[in-house]
Amino acid sequence: MTPHLITLTTDFGPGSHYVATLKGVILSLNPQATIVDLSHSIPPQDIAAGALFWRQATQFFPPQAIHIAVVDPGVGSSRQILLFESSRGLFLAPDNGLGGWLADAGGPLKIRQVENRALWRPEVSATFHGRDIFAPVAAHLSLGRHPAEVGPIIETCVRLPANRGERVGQRIEGEVIEIDSFGNLITNISRDMLAGVPTGESCRITCDEHETFGLFTTYSDQPPMTLIALVGSDERLELAIVDDSAALMLGVRKGAKVTVSW
Repeated sequence: MTPHLITLTTDFGPGSHYVATLKGVILSLNPQATIVDLSHSIPPQDIAAGALFWRQATQFFPPQAIHIAVVDPGVGSSRQILLFESSRGLFLAPDNGLGGWLADAGGPLKIRQVENRALWRPEVSATFHGRDIFAPVAAHLSLGRHPAEVGPIIETCVRLPANRGERVGQRIEGEVIEIDSFGNLITNISRDMLAGVPTGESCRITCDEHETFGLFTTYSDQPPMTLIALVGSDERLELAIVDDSAALMLGVRKGAKVTVSW
């Protein structure tokens, strides 16, 4: 089956003409392509946020999809552009850690260095590889070009440092790694790390100077305007204010320390 589905994840900003340009390049080469915007609101140059979003957002797409991610503060430098071939689909990204999570995702993986200039636009800007390399390569792949045509297989890629909570005795230390559109505080403490932790009031969760007790299942388990802790849909501990924004109400930002103790 020829993949016609191409997704876009960038830090270009919503409504940016840069996004429209990528789509124009793709559709000029393959007018039948289906382009899906995953997000163009990744914080500028925030590779870690882009990698986290990309992992979360692409996992439910069909395996024939081609995924482009451009969060690329090193554009025009010696950093490489990579194509990841996995059972989840094809992933195009700069070699800056944005796609490094694929190496930990399990299953077969080939990493190719994108160097076949015949698949690029004739003129390549030093500051807009999304337009001149990523978009045309994805379009050619969507037309049935074999991944082997983009370039040779390489053995390694840049991987971001692991950002996981740490459990010692009856205490787990973590931090807020994401704030979702509802203002919920998503942490790097996974469901697995909470195995065996009591869910009642003997479990104390703190974030900065704020605290709550007990682990719950749904937001409605507590009254409105209550600080609540629960495991969310991404299988990570999150803190929420029922019917409001925890980020705004508590003044908490990414990187805030979170502790679970019992």
